[in-house]
Amino acid sequence: MMMLRAMRSAAAAFVVLGTCAGAGLAGDLTEGLKSGTPDLKSAGALAFGPDGVLFVADQAGGAIFAIDAGDRGQAPSQAPAAVHVEGIDARIAGMLGTTADQILIRDVAVNPASGKVYVSVARGRGPDAAGVIVRVGADGEIQELPLKGVKFARAEISGLATGRGRQDSITDLAYLDGRVFVAGLSNEEFSSNLRAIPFPFAGAGEQGAHIEIYHGSHGRFETTSPVRTFIPYDIDGKRYVLAAYTCTPLVKFPVSDLRPGARVKGTTIAELGNHNKPLDMIVYQKDGRDFILMANSSRGVMKIPADRAGTQEGIIRRVSDRAGLPYETVDGLKGIEQLDKLGKESAVVLARGENGRLDLKTIALP
Repeated sequence: MMMLRAMRSAAAAFVVLGTCAGAGLAGDLTEGLKSGTPDLKSAGALAFGPDGVLFVADQAGGAIFAIDAGDRGQAPSQAPAAVHVEGIDARIAGMLGTTADQILIRDVAVNPASGKVYVSVARGRGPDAAGVIVRVGADGEIQELPLKGVKFARAEISGLATGRGRQDSITDLAYLDGRVFVAGLSNEEFSSNLRAIPFPFAGAGEQGAHIEIYHGSHGRFETTSPVRTFIPYDIDGKRYVLAAYTCTPLVKFPVSDLRPGARVKGTTIAELGNHNKPLDMIVYQKDGRDFILMANSSRGVMKIPADRAGTQEGIIRRVSDRAGLPYETVDGLKGIEQLDKLGKESAVVLARGENGRLDLKTIALP
C-alpha cells in the first residue's frame, strides 16, 4: 500500500519517521546554525524543515541558505488559521517603498511549526534584483523577515548553469530525511541536475545526479530540460522524487539512485499536456487516498492520483497530448501561481485575478 510520507516541507515526514536518517535529525535543527547576517543576494524557491528552519535558494549567489525563522508558535494539535490577503503584491510593494509592477513574487511556503506563510520576493524585475523574504500571519500582517543577527548556514552550490538573466539554475528545493534536495541546471553537458545536500550542510560542493527523462510530447530522451517543481513521495516504502517538467512530463526518480555524479534515467508516468509549464505542486490525502495538486501556466489546477504512481507503466513513445496518469481540472481554482499545504485539509494559494491583482488565500483541499 502506498502512503503519503513527505511533502515539500517535509516536517510531517520527520515526525512520522522519528529516527535519525541524516546528520541533522538527532536534535533541534537550529543547533547546527551560527548567528550572523546571511548575505542573501536573491530569494527564490523556499522550503521548510523541522524546527522552523527555512531553506532559501539564492540563485544569484549560487547558494542555499538555512535560516532559523524564529517562528514556532503553532501547537501541533491546533488546526492552522486561514490566511487571506487581497492584493498581496501591492501590500508587499508598499512596504518596500515601490509599486506592484516593480516586484516579483517567486515562491510561497508555509511554516508547519507556526502556520505562518513565507513569501520570497524579487525587489525589481531584472537579473540583479535584490531578494526579500516576508511572512504573513492569519491576521494579514506582513513583516519582512529580519536577517540581522539570525542563526543561519550557507551551502555554496558549484557548477550551476550561469548567464545573465538565467532563472533555471535553481528551480525548486525540498527537505527530506536530513538532506536538502535541489533541482536545476548545471554547466555540464548532462545538465539537468538533482542534488542531495546533507544538513547541517556538508559536501555541498559535490556535483549532483545528472537526470534523463523521456519527453513524450517531444518523442525523445532529454538531459537538458530542468525540473520545474518536485515533491518527495513514498511508493511501497521506497523514497522517490516526483518531478514535473515543462510541456508537461511527470517523472519519478528513486531517491537511492540520486548519488553525486550518477546518471539517472527517470520513469515518465504521465504526460499532462503540451504548451504548458508546471508552476508548483503539493501532495495530500483525501478520503484515504493520495493526490497531487499541481498549478500550471495554461491548464488550470490538476488533481492527479498519486497512489497510482507505483503501478503506472512508463511512457517510452511519443504521445500527441496526454498519456499515463489521468487528472481532473479543479473547477473554481483559476490563476493559481503558487501553493503549499496549510494543515491536513487546506492549502494556501497565490492567485492572480483577471485584473492582474495577486491574492493570498486559503482553500479547502479538493
